Amino acid sequence: MKIILRSNAVLFSVLLMSCGGKEEKRKDGFSLDRAKSKTEQAVAKTENKSTVKASETIDLTNKGVGPIKSVSLGAEIDTDMAKQGEEVFKQMCMACHRVGKKFIGPAPDGILKRRTPEWVMNMILNPDGMVKEDPLAKELLQEFNGSPMANQGLTEDQARAVVEYFRTL
Repeated sequence: MKIILRSNAVLFSVLLMSCGGKEEKRKDGFSLDRAKSKTEQAVAKTENKSTVKASETIDLTNKGVGPIKSVSLGAEIDTDMAKQGEEVFKQMCMACHRVGKKFIGPAPDGILKRRTPEWVMNMILNPDGMVKEDPLAKELLQEFNGSPMANQGLTEDQARAVVEYFRTL
């Protein structure tokens, strides 16, 4: 009987030691790991892709939608044309655009480092068509809280003068 009691005591001790010897470290907080659906993966890719603002996107191939198909900029800035462009800009564009800072619309300085002159002129001359058909103009509309650019009714010569002024900024 003593042997049975000792055997049971040893067996019971071994069982206790085997059950309680492993400790799990508890993580703080709640965690749930699950696979993302294809829709969630597509949204995540789109969100990662669109981390650059439309106003900072560089696209020197897009000529936009409108009457301007080709613009030739000289090696030197035409100062007389740039002065005319500055006057037009101050009179027609300053309500929404400020040099050096975001306002209702994007700042014009450095625009020709990010866009083609054709795109800029088409945006000036045909803002409605650009917002409807040009993907970059659509993104800019969203970035600037849905504030569409007003068509100021400028001539091609005035728009070209504004582009020359933008070259001086």
